[in-house]
Amino acid sequence: MTAVQGFCGFSKPNKEIGKKLVGQILRATATVAALLINAPAFAAWEPTKPVEIVVAAGAGGASDQMARMMQAAIQKNNLMKQPMVVSLKGGASGAEALMYMKSSEGDPNKVLIAYSLIYMLPLSAKIPFNWRDLTPVSVIALDQFVLWDNASGPKSVKDFIAAAKAASAPFKMGGTGSKREDHVLTVFMEQKTGAKFSYLPYKSGGEAATQLVGGHTESNVNNPSENLEVWRAGQVRALCVFDKERIAYKTKVTETQSWNDIPTCKEEGLDMQYLMLRAMFLPGKVTAEQQAFYADLFQKVTQTAEYKDYMEKQALKPIFLTGKDMIQFLEDDDKLNATLMNEAGFVAK
Repeated sequence: MTAVQGFCGFSKPNKEIGKKLVGQILRATATVAALLINAPAFAAWEPTKPVEIVVAAGAGGASDQMARMMQAAIQKNNLMKQPMVVSLKGGASGAEALMYMKSSEGDPNKVLIAYSLIYMLPLSAKIPFNWRDLTPVSVIALDQFVLWDNASGPKSVKDFIAAAKAASAPFKMGGTGSKREDHVLTVFMEQKTGAKFSYLPYKSGGEAATQLVGGHTESNVNNPSENLEVWRAGQVRALCVFDKERIAYKTKVTETQSWNDIPTCKEEGLDMQYLMLRAMFLPGKVTAEQQAFYADLFQKVTQTAEYKDYMEKQALKPIFLTGKDMIQFLEDDDKLNATLMNEAGFVAK
């Protein structure tokens, strides 16, 4: 029996009261219905405690710099109520960070800023990690690599390769990690040209740049930002960029050159391309709402002045991928890196 039906058995005085009550109930019901229709959706998930942005490298490196840029952009633009804290976990060549994230299943307050380490380290060091153990959120940038030599060295890729082939001892190539991006590019360049290089890993791109300036190495394949200051000072030469297109930025960096003035390696007769992702991952087994919160957060970061300024200063390639597009990118990038690692002989048996 409904509330309205219940009033039908009342005496006459009570019927009048009943009618009034019925009217009140109907009006109240209509009001509630209107409120429900017009009410906003339930509040989306958001963090309730500080968020840890995990860096699989040491202090001062490219990943650390990017993490701190994001931290500042989020805080300055009030993109999240909770603070973001940078956590450096570069131990065991970055394996510390990967295993830390893998062991944090279901924790939405940790986010990894990842790069090609997620593919290469499990292959070279045989650690029990796969990027599919984590929850992909977004790809937020791509790193381009440049072939550099000393300003007193060969002035073109053609002359550089000829000099390397003619050298009595292999040219010394500086880099920032054994069996990693720089090392793979060096082996790849040997295979493409027939020249021989002796790869020397250093602790950072800055140290690799210093060694090149001092003449202790003949070349390196640093990211643009890692050789920025010594390029600006005229101490090194940018021979070519390992991409199918030139770096976009046209503002002069040196007295005579912008990033866009550096030719692609293919333009110079060295047909090689390699891009390194910068991507954000949550631990495995978080909810779809938590994943969506961070995808939205990092998209907002890419729209800030801090991000745009950082992209140009560091000569990074802006991009934003999430969802199925990101998964497809990761699958393709994983296959490419696995192929390069196998061809270089860097996969642990």
